Amino acid sequence: MAKTRVYYVHFWTQICQYFVGLYQCLQRFWSVTVKGLFIKKEEEHIPPAESIFHKEKIVVLGRMLKNKSVAIEKRAQAAYRIGLLTFTGGPTAGKFAAEYMKEVAHLLQDHNMAPKIKIQLLQSVACWCYLNPVSQRRAKHLQFIPILTGIFDNRLESTIESETNHHLLVQFWTCYVLSVMTCNNLSCIQELKDCSTLKHHLQMLASENWSGWPENFAEVLYFLIGFHRN
Repeated sequence: MAKTRVYYVHFWTQICQYFVGLYQCLQRFWSVTVKGLFIKKEEEHIPPAESIFHKEKIVVLGRMLKNKSVAIEKRAQAAYRIGLLTFTGGPTAGKFAAEYMKEVAHLLQDHNMAPKIKIQLLQSVACWCYLNPVSQRRAKHLQFIPILTGIFDNRLESTIESETNHHLLVQFWTCYVLSVMTCNNLSCIQELKDCSTLKHHLQMLASENWSGWPENFAEVLYFLIGFHRN
């Protein structure tokens, strides 16, 4: 009986050792072979600057945007394309493009700029900030809010219908950009709330014909800021 017991103890010890060895073997296989196929090793980590989607394209367009010898139309097109690339390239592309958005902020302060060019610049900011809290904060830091609200204060003297329509379209796009910037961004909302003339401008723009747009963005911005509560 004692011999039988010793035999079984020996037998189960061997079984346990076998499963321990099998477990260790499978663990090594997972760590070395399987895991290595899907997870990059630490030493192979790509530097952040090299992993930015669209980096090369943004650099080329950024040089064109900052080159004052290039026609303003081409610089605005470059800004627009940078905006699209940051939209498709994700947060890292947005961070990288911030350097070039300083130039966009500077160009938008030219009130004599042609409406078509200004709209392209506005579109670039909208793409850059769309659902991107980091870019929204960066835009606020670059003083885009006073620059954009200043567009509402720029009065058009002309009574020519085509010119008034273009002027209005610029203001519509400004409403859209500010709506994008303030989406889930309390600091931007607070700064806009402190703009003394903005409530009146938005009320006037909300009464305009927004057909062709998915929303009346003057009204959207008005409610986002909370002017309806006052």
